[in-house]
Amino acid sequence: MRTVLAVDGGNSKTDLAIVDIDGTVLAAVRGPGSSPHHVGIAGSVERIGALYDQALAAARRRGRCDVGVFMLAGVDLNGEEEELHIALSKQPWVDRALVRNDTFAVLRSGTDASAGVAVVCGAGINCVGVAPDGRMARFPALGAITGDWGGGYDLGLAALGAAVRADDARDEPTSLSRIVPEFFGLPTAEDVAIALHTRELSGWRLADLSPLVVAAAQDGDPASGALVDRLADEVAGFAVAALTRLGMLGDEVDVVLGGGLLRAGSARLGERIDAIIHATAPRARIVHATQPPVVGAAVLALDEAGAGAPARARLREQFGNGEVVLAPYTTIAGADEPMRDLDGRPTSG
Repeated sequence: MRTVLAVDGGNSKTDLAIVDIDGTVLAAVRGPGSSPHHVGIAGSVERIGALYDQALAAARRRGRCDVGVFMLAGVDLNGEEEELHIALSKQPWVDRALVRNDTFAVLRSGTDASAGVAVVCGAGINCVGVAPDGRMARFPALGAITGDWGGGYDLGLAALGAAVRADDARDEPTSLSRIVPEFFGLPTAEDVAIALHTRELSGWRLADLSPLVVAAAQDGDPASGALVDRLADEVAGFAVAALTRLGMLGDEVDVVLGGGLLRAGSARLGERIDAIIHATAPRARIVHATQPPVVGAAVLALDEAGAGAPARARLREQFGNGEVVLAPYTTIAGADEPMRDLDGRPTSG
């Protein structure tokens, strides 16, 4: 029986699926993060291998898969792809391996077209574009050192700064002065900042503030609204830049939006993103990814194995109707923090 292997390896979790060539999901499992920036190449291979062994046993299959598609956070540069590809190709899992950044998985999770643009906004932010002729537009996505702003961490950090500035009269009052310290269980925003400075609080927790900032913007708080607008500008800016570089501004093309912040359903955020993109690319179709990125990885694997549209449709239907449940894998030492850039902030991968 011909099978393919799909892996979506993030900072905090990894989803892995073994899929029959006809699109039937034989096994699917979820474990801790496998980003090589966080656990190293060897650690990444080890974690994927443990998940593969569990999935293979659940699928009651032996032997190698025809194709393996490994989409991992933090694999942003060509050299990183090559290094991980060499390590994965040595494993007895697949006959042929394809390694890419996990943003490619988000793209295909939201569209059946081989061309398009995807912007991911979760803990951090990243974007990829693929033209009909296969040309790609990619971004380093290394955080502040490559000019990136956006995602849960940046939004939370900016919210904390806005709260402190409002409290000390540098800026106008904001509801963030109440929201931020309440979230951390401390008296003031300055106390939160000090706790972060002294490492009594993990900086990673700032990302968890982001839904509260979005909600405050919806409630009319000016400072929160300005931050959400800035986030929308960054998301749309990535998409427009990718379309521009690929010469696709006038095309009917899917722009897939994925990641926790873009799945949250903020009307203000979504409307501003749509307006900016359509002002420059009026024929673009804005698509909000509703299926997990591992579906996109599996779609790519089926494509690489020569499967057709019916197989892709069967795959999507199983995830869409809840037939597929990602079984937990809890015996690997978990990754409780995302990878960091040179400033110690989480990056998108």
